[in-house]
Amino acid sequence: MKILIWNVRTEKGYTLVELSKKSGIGKTTLNNYENGLTSPTLRQLEVIAQALDTKISALFESEYK
Repeated sequence: MKILIWNVRTEKGYTLVELSKKSGIGKTTLNNYENGLTSPTLRQLEVIAQALDTKISALFESEYK
């Protein structure tokens, strides 16, 4: 599964700092998600989706989607 947070964040015009403030998730943690170093939980994806005003399914790519 590929995480697409960076794609959606930049498309919406948010910086990493802005998304961190809106979601309550640390900038370093978000950066790790965007770079594939760690994977977000389903709850964290939900929080990020709310902060970006998008559907949770827009934040990942999967053949099972």
